[in-house]
Amino acid sequence: MTETCSENDDKIWKKFLREHWQICVLFVVIAVFAAVGAIYVFLSFIGDAQLTGLIPETLGLWSMGYIVTFMLHLIFWEALFIGIPVVIVIAVIYFGWWKNLPDAERKEYKDGHLFGKRSTRSDGGGAISFLITIVFIIKIWLDGNWGVAIATWEFDYLVHTCLWALVVVLVIFGIPMLIGGSWWLSREMKK
Repeated sequence: MTETCSENDDKIWKKFLREHWQICVLFVVIAVFAAVGAIYVFLSFIGDAQLTGLIPETLGLWSMGYIVTFMLHLIFWEALFIGIPVVIVIAVIYFGWWKNLPDAERKEYKDGHLFGKRSTRSDGGGAISFLITIVFIIKIWLDGNWGVAIATWEFDYLVHTCLWALVVVLVIFGIPMLIGGSWWLSREMKK
């Protein structure tokens, strides 16, 4: 009787966990410490940002300038204190452990798809949302509302700015897709 792919994957995982449970526990411990550290850095940064005047204490005084500045500083400090050190530690531990495995065992894990198969699927939803956000921020800057407190904005302005950003992104991507689709369709019709 032949084994299905998922049964083989389950056996590989069971064997891996049985023989290398220590490295799995180590990675879980590192993940827990990284999460706790990230929360500590976040809370520490918020307190310091308010004390130093990087951000206002009340949300009614926030502007797009404050939001962007706050997010960029937060990303920088999280990457500096948590992200980069954790990646370095995990890379050193993982590659040191992986290189010490016997060649036959490494090959078995690779052939058995221990770490999953590579997917050819790509999801652009996150990229589109990111682009809409960037266009939204640029629109606010162009309107001269960069330093204006968000609490003073009218709801209509917020909605129209969001819609404007969406339309701009759709036009930027829609026109080339329409041209490419029309060209492909006319080429296929001629065949």
